[in-house]
Amino acid sequence: MFQQQLGQTGEKMRKQADIIKAWMLLLMWFQIEAAAGLLKVELSQDEGIEGNTISHSKVLVQRLEALLVQGNGSDVSLRVETPNADEVKMIQAHSLVLSLQSPMFAGMLQSHNSSTMVLRESSDCAAVFDKFIRYLYCGEISLRLEQATPLHKLATKYQVQSLQQGVTLYMNQNLARDSPSGHVAGWYEYALQTGDIDLRDKCLQYLAWNLSAVLQSGEWVTISSQLLMTLLQRSDLVLQSEMELFAALEAWIINNEPDGLTVENALRAVRYAMMPPRELFRLQTQSTVLARYQESVRDLLYMSYQFHSASPLQMAKFFDVNCSLFVPRNYLSTAWGSPWIINNPTRDDRSTSFQTQLGPSSHDASKRVTWNAMFSPRWLPLSMRPMYTETGAMQPTRVEGGRPRIIITPATSSADFAGVNFQKTVLVMAQQHGKLFVKHVYNFHQSTEENGDFLAEADLYRRTSDYLIDSSLFLHVVVKPLYQTLITPKN
Repeated sequence: MFQQQLGQTGEKMRKQADIIKAWMLLLMWFQIEAAAGLLKVELSQDEGIEGNTISHSKVLVQRLEALLVQGNGSDVSLRVETPNADEVKMIQAHSLVLSLQSPMFAGMLQSHNSSTMVLRESSDCAAVFDKFIRYLYCGEISLRLEQATPLHKLATKYQVQSLQQGVTLYMNQNLARDSPSGHVAGWYEYALQTGDIDLRDKCLQYLAWNLSAVLQSGEWVTISSQLLMTLLQRSDLVLQSEMELFAALEAWIINNEPDGLTVENALRAVRYAMMPPRELFRLQTQSTVLARYQESVRDLLYMSYQFHSASPLQMAKFFDVNCSLFVPRNYLSTAWGSPWIINNPTRDDRSTSFQTQLGPSSHDASKRVTWNAMFSPRWLPLSMRPMYTETGAMQPTRVEGGRPRIIITPATSSADFAGVNFQKTVLVMAQQHGKLFVKHVYNFHQSTEENGDFLAEADLYRRTSDYLIDSSLFLHVVVKPLYQTLITPKN
């Protein structure tokens, strides 16, 4: 027993000696560089003579990187293996650096007796493991979109919190980056798996608000059935039309060949009432998927044909027209709204006019509504306007400046509006690496004042603002007619 304890003590002492040796070697290198005049001294005199700062941080990073690359003074070898052992990486490292940067490595090295440490990683993590180790030495990293997930996995596994937070921030800021195979759906699945609620919600929001672009990418047919259903059930999807969504769903079904229940649930999430009857007829005669599963959606198709053939007011007396089948999504086609580019949005008030169809029902599709829209860059809420006394003298006001506001009203009133409630949606576009995407979505009935946060974070005065494209504000206004239920109560 005594000999065993003595052996363990001796082993700990040897490890401690190795760590001290590595640290002393590193210090010796810096002393040599300093003596040779190779270390750059940077002085900051913002605080007087006593506030001068001598900085060797850049050279320190360079020396640490050289230490990793050359392997001088290495006291541990990292053998990185994949599950099938078809790929092996050997990295000469220093236990001191690993222990300082990673609590997980510190614990592993303390209980490890060999000079070689075997690490088993997935293929994607093994491919970026050298980048991960370099971060531990240099505190910086360059990465591509496809490397974000494996690096986040490694940072999480080895408890490198700074890298974990940095990669998460990178993901949040690069959702709109263009990539051949797509990446947002993969990040969503990873966030769902790891419980990162913030990243999960931001990925889902991006997919919903830019679905038309996602449907055209190679990423669409690879998404999971769970994500598919989550998207299909949302009313804030931004896409050209419901027909575009059905075509993409059909492609997903053909490519993935899911079970019958999944197909039926997905087909029942399509809003057939938002398609004109001619498109419904074409689907029933040309869609192989719908031909196979038509019995599963027969009731929805029947209700959609009724919706198009009868007056909405008549339909509302017998059916719940507030159910999702009769609720439009954010369609980009000209029948539902119009793009609006506002040049120099801080200069003065702007106005525009556009037309939409009265409603999605064929009974209303031929009727047009003209809308007047006004944008004010510095509108003041009533509570912030100057106050007047009984004598007419203006009282001091709390006003520091107005905020952007949009008002959208019909140019005329009509009896056809009865039973219809118009929801307005403003899509705010942005640009990243030359790619246009939807950055924000605001819903209201007449004025964006109803939101309270319309463009609250936008700095429209700064030319490099994330909300401006060539100094202009790119908007798309969507008008969504919502029919009101008038179900006759039973006695």
